Amino acid sequence: MCTEHGHDLRHHGDAEVRDDGGSLVDLAVNVRADTPPVWLREHIAASLAGLAAYPDGRAARAAVAARHGLPVERVLLTAGAAEAFVLLARALKARLPVVVHPQFTEPEAALRDAGHTVDRVLLREEDGFRLDPADVPEAADLVVIGNPTNPTSVLHPADTIASLARPGRVLVVDEAFMDAVPGERETLADRVDVPGLVVLRSLTKTWGLAGLRIGYVLAAPETVADLERAQPLWPVSTPALAAARACVGPRAVAEAAHAAHRIAADRAHLLAGLAGFAPAGLRVVEPAEGPFVLVRLPHAAAVRRRLRDLGFAVRRGDTFPGLDEEWLRLAVRDRRTTDGFLRALRRAVPH
Repeated sequence: MCTEHGHDLRHHGDAEVRDDGGSLVDLAVNVRADTPPVWLREHIAASLAGLAAYPDGRAARAAVAARHGLPVERVLLTAGAAEAFVLLARALKARLPVVVHPQFTEPEAALRDAGHTVDRVLLREEDGFRLDPADVPEAADLVVIGNPTNPTSVLHPADTIASLARPGRVLVVDEAFMDAVPGERETLADRVDVPGLVVLRSLTKTWGLAGLRIGYVLAAPETVADLERAQPLWPVSTPALAAARACVGPRAVAEAAHAAHRIAADRAHLLAGLAGFAPAGLRVVEPAEGPFVLVRLPHAAAVRRRLRDLGFAVRRGDTFPGLDEEWLRLAVRDRRTTDGFLRALRRAVPH
């Protein structure tokens, strides 16, 4: 367990649905429901015939590069985005790393595990958890920020994030949920004009591949080379490589784009239902742009426990720096699931 200032940086949403939570309706994990699709499962299964050979990532790497219109030297395949955070922490010699919170806690945990002293920039509720570049110390030589940010669901303007770039600074942008944003607006994935930019992408969220572990890094060739030297041999399995090729192909990109619009509609339905809880003190961080929403609610810890008794798992917010026990993160699900959750929430909220 990596804890700092009372926050369990290694607590993740899957903890809510392990063991005795396995039978709960899962609103704690941000993996898209009903995934992977049949065609993707079949594609991965077909790759098992090649397991006797060592993994060869060249074709998958080229496919990712083509997806973003980048040269292959700017792509590194990883065992999920989480491995990329470990590689960055181990390979880069940062003197003053800064993590912008609230956000996914694994980057800070990886940095601390690698012996770094980490500075935090805490975005404020009263500002809608939006980034003010002036809050980032000028001396920071490594800055990590999520976009759209987990757990706030805030989508920062690409130009605002790009303004953080400086000579001698590595700017890491976690875009694990960007493909859930219609049009992927505000992405920096295809930018080669931002010095020190490192963009991380995950294929586990949209495609339901958390158990397979596949993601990638987009960065300058010299940064990719540094990170690759920190990887073990054959870090990405043959089935994961097959998934990577499939998930960045034209069919998958079109399907993800369609899913992003459906998520937006389902999120609007959830937000409309949550508005009815305003008299009970519930507040939503808006505008929400990711496949999840962050809410503040009096007695949220007790409400979360009641929801478990009623069959629903939601993500506690107090493990994220900058948040406390009054915060919950809710994954966006289909309307039928959401309606069931809202009925349970009505029973769980004190009257």
